[in-house]
Amino acid sequence: MIGATASIAWNSREDSTFELISYREENKWGSERFVDDESTIDMDSSISSTFDNFDSKNRHNRLVPSSPCPVLFGIRGENVEDLVKAKSIIKSEKLDAWIIFESNQGTDDHLVKKSIKDVSVYDSAIATGKVSKKPFTKKGGHVIFSIKDNTGEIDCAAYEPTKEFRDIIRDLNEGDKVEVYGGIRDEPFTVNLEKIKIIDLKKDFEKIENPVCPKCGKHMKSVGTNQGFRCKKCGTKSDKPKIVEKKRALKKGFYEVPVCARRHLSKPIKRMKLP
Repeated sequence: MIGATASIAWNSREDSTFELISYREENKWGSERFVDDESTIDMDSSISSTFDNFDSKNRHNRLVPSSPCPVLFGIRGENVEDLVKAKSIIKSEKLDAWIIFESNQGTDDHLVKKSIKDVSVYDSAIATGKVSKKPFTKKGGHVIFSIKDNTGEIDCAAYEPTKEFRDIIRDLNEGDKVEVYGGIRDEPFTVNLEKIKIIDLKKDFEKIENPVCPKCGKHMKSVGTNQGFRCKKCGTKSDKPKIVEKKRALKKGFYEVPVCARRHLSKPIKRMKLP
């Protein structure tokens, strides 16, 4: 009832998608579904206007609901005719009926751009800031970091179900400028990341060797932490070791959670009109 009421009130604004929902025969309700994974993969590769079909890395068929409801499978896409073609590719148990709905799935319709100070519990928000606390991994595999703008600071989380997306987050450094997308949890108060845009990467440097004494031609020795270097032979001092810029694995651009962890409303990168 809540969903139906919300759908009546919904204004599609500038974006909408479609979902073809197929239904099971009544005598199958509550039993294990049969929807063939390989045919889903074939459909995913051949009908480009569909999205969020199958997560190959995590072997997750996203068409199939997890609840014991009457739905057999649902295919999301941008084109009605293509959805009908997609249905014909899927191998499954017998369908009882099917229908196509217009929806806000895959549109980011739930997200609102906000300054960090204006982000509240249960919001779905987009916030921009610089990484203020380097990512760390908590017990359970959750990766946490913080971002800050000129109004405040907030924690962001890539939780364990986001799988390989966490490796992207772990590569962030303090000073990187990012835009985060996600829902706001109550406890702990965090942005539950749906995707992230890397706007700018802070240069990262590393020392590769101690400075060479200009008189003796020998490498100097460290005097102590943050105390510079000294030549053991002649006593010449220096505070300039040889450093090089480290190559960052991250590149600028968008990164998203895998299909198995994606919220239905989240816009996949393949739908984003990027330059």
